[in-house]
Amino acid sequence: MSSPAELRSLAREIAVAAARFVAEQRRHPVTVAATKSSPVDVVTQVDRDTEHLIRSLITSTRPDDAILGEEEAASTGTTGVRWIVDPIDGTVNFLYGLPQYAVSIAVEVDGVVVAGIVANAATGSVYSAGLGAGADRDGTPLAVRGPAPLAERLVLTGFNYEAETREIQARAAARLIPQVRDLRRLGSCALDLCHVAEGSADGYVEEGVSLWDYAAGALIAAEAGARVEVGTGRGGKTAVVCAPGHGFDAFHELVSECGFLAQIGE
Repeated sequence: MSSPAELRSLAREIAVAAARFVAEQRRHPVTVAATKSSPVDVVTQVDRDTEHLIRSLITSTRPDDAILGEEEAASTGTTGVRWIVDPIDGTVNFLYGLPQYAVSIAVEVDGVVVAGIVANAATGSVYSAGLGAGADRDGTPLAVRGPAPLAERLVLTGFNYEAETREIQARAAARLIPQVRDLRRLGSCALDLCHVAEGSADGYVEEGVSLWDYAAGALIAAEAGARVEVGTGRGGKTAVVCAPGHGFDAFHELVSECGFLAQIGE
């Protein structure tokens, strides 16, 4: 068993190598290899190749660890350590060349995430956090924005790939936008959480995310002073709410009232 600091260092090394691979592949034409939940929920061959690379780098050093990834079947382990991998979070952005797509790697020990890395493959920026050890971007410590009234908060969100859930989210977004500074949809859950961590946004809410989307980014945000809650959205899927700790309760109440989250009894 390695220490959390050693796991964080290894995760960063692997994420950086994978991000470089993704960046190199983006220089060539990118095509859709398959779809998942709907015709607009795409997978490229680069997603698959990147996860294969990440898995090979993990197993070459830690062959007995478990791995949960988006593109391949989960593997079991015997060490109590599990790697949670999203090879490209923001695949549609990657497909179109929009610079918001990242490699996301989190490391759990006995079910607790102790390290998280989000490497923006388009820009080269690397966000990193260790449990109880703070968060940084390229070595610079991260901290959330200071307090602001709800009307002056910039909020990030995302829309699910299933039309029924999108309709629910669109109605909620329409209720939210008159009550905040503005709303942004950037296309990567992992990077959205990092943007809250670095103070580039005041809050984030999205339904329909998976563990590999948010595991690393949630730790980075929390270590930068945010609070992250994983619950259920109005459409019945997993929802994540994130905001600076000092303003979380008011933000959570607002997005719940607007219809992003399931209500008690639903």
